[in-house]
Amino acid sequence: MKVVGFHQPGSIRIATTPVRVDEFKYQMTRTGWHATEQYIIEPEKIQEMFPLLNMNKILAGLYNPGDGHIDPYSLTMALAAGARKYGALLKYPAPVTSLKPRSDGTWDVETPQGSVRANRIVNAAGFWAREVGKMVGLEHPLIPVQHQYVVTSTIPEVKALKKELPVLRDLEGSYYLRQERDGLLFGPYESQEKMKVQDSWVTTGVPSGFGKELFESDLDRIMEHVEAAMEMVPVLKKADIINIVNGPITYSPDILPMVGPHQGLRNYWVAIGFGYGIIHAGGVGKYLSDWILHGEPPFDLIELDPNRYGKWTTTQYTEAKARESYGFNNIVGYPKEERFAGRPTQRVSGLYKTLESKCSMGFHAGWEQPHWFYKLGQDTGYRPSFRRTNWFEPVGSEYKQVMQRVGVIDLSPFGKFNIKGQDSTRLLDHLFANVIPKVGFTNISHMLTPKGRVYAELTVSHQSPGEFLLITGSGSELHDLRWIEEEAVKGEYDVEIKNVTDEVGVLGVAGPHARKVLQKLTSEDLSDDVFKFLQTKSLKVSNIPVTAIRISYTGELGWELYHRREDSVALYNAIMDAGQEEGIDNFGTYAMNALRLEKAFRAWGSEMNCDTNPLEAGLEYFVKLNKPADFIGKQALKQIKAEGLKRRLVCLTLATDDVDPEGNESIWHKGKVVGNTTSGSYSYSIQKSLAFAYVPIELSKVGQQVEVELLGKHYPAIIIQEPLVLTEPTRNRLQKKGGKDKI
Repeated sequence: MKVVGFHQPGSIRIATTPVRVDEFKYQMTRTGWHATEQYIIEPEKIQEMFPLLNMNKILAGLYNPGDGHIDPYSLTMALAAGARKYGALLKYPAPVTSLKPRSDGTWDVETPQGSVRANRIVNAAGFWAREVGKMVGLEHPLIPVQHQYVVTSTIPEVKALKKELPVLRDLEGSYYLRQERDGLLFGPYESQEKMKVQDSWVTTGVPSGFGKELFESDLDRIMEHVEAAMEMVPVLKKADIINIVNGPITYSPDILPMVGPHQGLRNYWVAIGFGYGIIHAGGVGKYLSDWILHGEPPFDLIELDPNRYGKWTTTQYTEAKARESYGFNNIVGYPKEERFAGRPTQRVSGLYKTLESKCSMGFHAGWEQPHWFYKLGQDTGYRPSFRRTNWFEPVGSEYKQVMQRVGVIDLSPFGKFNIKGQDSTRLLDHLFANVIPKVGFTNISHMLTPKGRVYAELTVSHQSPGEFLLITGSGSELHDLRWIEEEAVKGEYDVEIKNVTDEVGVLGVAGPHARKVLQKLTSEDLSDDVFKFLQTKSLKVSNIPVTAIRISYTGELGWELYHRREDSVALYNAIMDAGQEEGIDNFGTYAMNALRLEKAFRAWGSEMNCDTNPLEAGLEYFVKLNKPADFIGKQALKQIKAEGLKRRLVCLTLATDDVDPEGNESIWHKGKVVGNTTSGSYSYSIQKSLAFAYVPIELSKVGQQVEVELLGKHYPAIIIQEPLVLTEPTRNRLQKKGGKDKI
């Protein structure tokens, strides 16, 4: 490693406010169950490691011993040499002039040095990634921003040190600082108002031949950060600046890169939008090569999926978000964080104007969706916190609304696909581990990877013979669609797949009075015997055509009503008017999350993903290993079952003070980390916290006691028999059997 100039002095993030100390504790409980070495250290230890600091405001540090810095050019050349050694052919300069897809899924890559036939292409073109994307008809949401760093001459106090200083990140000052030979180097992240976007590159492209060139420096723009650095590291006041470097960094709207195959094009992959450059190189290279070789990602990185963006991601949106993301580089990262630049996008539900002033909206794949609704006389501001905050009481009211009366929720952000054609049933039987529902019925089904992991969860509704409506979560719309389309092409299935996400609105109506309210608006019999749980029917509600599915993620009596987006307001108003006598009201996704956790409903992306198999996630009911079709992952799953599980998903309750689990917290037992939470919430029925967690099989029995780490404190928790609250169909069934005592 010395050959490529790798320095590994570790790094320290500095906390100078109590809320920043909370953030460090929040991060530490997420570190416990990962291999990353990280510690919270006291001011004395910080001073010992970085003796040049002004310690006046420092409360704590977050120390990463493995962190460091490297010369990107030397590393790139070393990787190129290694690639050649193992048979890779590198040609440069060889600018790509065009990319031509062929009918068999391969590509012709045109360069001045000739054409190359490729089985697949990976766009890893840095700040040229947009240009490469345009060659295949894609507008990748990327924008170059100017980033400056300052290098000083020799500083005697630095030269006198016996050991290299750790990299310092002053989060309130918004800069990083490290030793550069016998001087210091520091790079600020200025505010979104002051930072500069290189927007000319977006409109006219990267200048031809641009390589190692730099932009003109602008010290005035970063002066407040320079002053903050001088206050934190006083030796800087006497140092001479010998260089100010200003170069381009490519930003995506949310700062995270885009890595993986792209929906809509066969064998087109990306590794673009790396705001932190070289640090990701080795990991991403291995991740992508493993995925390409084995046909599935080696672990779950849904947050880097290029398909999290879509047609709604305009250049204006990208610029607004890149400004915000750059300016927010070092702000406190709260749970349930919302960022407001570039919103709303063009992708709003039909109810957006009706609801926007009544609730706190959350951002979901371009959509605005109500998180919680304001109550008269209560604080309606956005108040992020690591502890219970201003939405806690209103969400409790919404929970009661659904449990005791009837509530309405806008579910329009769901991903929605129509699939039909002579091979549609055969394709779905190959894709899903569950059986295909009969005509007029719906079920919950999972697409598995070849290794038997949970790639996706969807509801499958058999509308008419061979015609299906598939529903997935908003964040996995194109992620799931890409997989379905790829399998359809690979197996040469005669099907038509249509993404109807943007045209179709969805309203959920749930609660004990849901039937009573909806029955006033339709001639269709909604009684339990006629419109059964998991049935789907086309009908009219207040003369508006809807596809009604008797299902609700709340676990209460409810229907999801799929309709034309332009009918959303009329449908919503009709339902609200009809429910006045029953005390109808709105509810949002926070209340729905609390309701689904009490019913022990799993969520894709939390309880299950490409890191989990369906058996350990407790999804056996939905996996039919004995069905005739050889669905993807079937053989792997049989092997997993034969070998036995090592861990299992369990439901925990814990009594806390003013903090609730969110997911990804460490589970402790006898002084060791033994697992992790996947999601959590306050249970308004038992007035305790509730969480799902993965624990070793030997610790998975009901009654087992463990501890959950929240903000640096270990809270006693106990594994309970799930579900905490029985679903409405189960309560109904038991009641009919005369089992009220069981309920």
